[in-house]
Amino acid sequence: MFDPADAAFLDDPYPAFAALRERGPVHPHEGLGLPVAVSHAACAAILRDRSAGRIWRDKEPAAAFPAFNMLHRNSLLEAEPPRHTRLRRLISAAFGRGHTERLKPRVQAIADAMTGSLADAIAADGSADLLAHLAAPLPVEVIAELLGVPTADRPRLQPWSNAIVKMYEYGLPPEGAAAAEAASAEFVAYLTALAEDRARHPGDDLVSDLVSVRDGGDRLSADELVGTAVLLLMAGHEATVNVIGNGVLALLRHRDQWDRLVASPALLPTAIEELIRYDAPLQLFERTATAPTTVAGHELAPGDRIAALLGAAARDPAVFTDPDTLDIGRTPNPHLGFGAGIHYCVGAPLARAEVAAALTALTTRLPGLRLAAEPSRRPEFVIRGLRELRVTTAG
Repeated sequence: MFDPADAAFLDDPYPAFAALRERGPVHPHEGLGLPVAVSHAACAAILRDRSAGRIWRDKEPAAAFPAFNMLHRNSLLEAEPPRHTRLRRLISAAFGRGHTERLKPRVQAIADAMTGSLADAIAADGSADLLAHLAAPLPVEVIAELLGVPTADRPRLQPWSNAIVKMYEYGLPPEGAAAAEAASAEFVAYLTALAEDRARHPGDDLVSDLVSVRDGGDRLSADELVGTAVLLLMAGHEATVNVIGNGVLALLRHRDQWDRLVASPALLPTAIEELIRYDAPLQLFERTATAPTTVAGHELAPGDRIAALLGAAARDPAVFTDPDTLDIGRTPNPHLGFGAGIHYCVGAPLARAEVAAALTALTTRLPGLRLAAEPSRRPEFVIRGLRELRVTTAG
């Protein structure tokens, strides 16, 4: 069984996943404390099975994590019907007011400007970190635009998100948990004040629409609104930065595919899906049985947890021809990177727009982009990403 703290496994977990798949679709993992599904069919069943839901359990001791727990108790991601149905209806109504289409020109302009900064840094120093110049700041800036966060406050968003998502990793030390709670409390206070301001002075941003959206007499509570906004930042930022980082790394390591995209921009839609599949930014997603159920022959009693290893599902040869091959023209591509079933990512269209803008800017402005050094990877398993991705145009 794999060790999620092992550096060699974190560098390339896919051979370990393949070995597990050959032995069966579901396996107990003593270190994680729950069984893990490794086949595409089993992972898809977990995500779609209405007897296996997202049941939030407060981080304990609950008294030490009031803000973190409040955010998740009120999150769409941690809710099941009928509450999930209600929350998604209200949130989708707010999103349905054209925010993704409204933002697309702005997203491209931001990506173009950041790529220009990357190009300038390469020209000045010979190489530069693509994460620092583009992959990390782009999704934060876009989410800030979506929520209507004033420019002066935007530098606070990424540190909050980075601290909070550490809580999703296994074996987090106490100081990391304390930092996640502190960031949660600060973010809650900030967004509560922002929502109160938008109630008095509405704009064309999503927070204003979340404040005002109604379904008959129903509306989001203050805590639900804050939980939704924080979810958008954390999911939108962490997933997108790692799709861009992991994806550009994959393209540069498979030069034929980078050159193919440079020569054929029409491949961009299928390229985005392939990059999400090939090196999944979210490797693991937990569900909890709400009723007796069976997944791939594995029986679950109410309260039992099980995890879908999305990275393993994405390399399943039963679904993907030559799954270890990067093919930016791959179609069909039924990856599970945005989830499945009722918890399918509500922000998926915006995430695709961000990745498209980044790849368009890079392939247009820097077609000769290359790796300048071997990248360093973050030492986390659940959220898979890089610490640094130094690139150059020399060579």
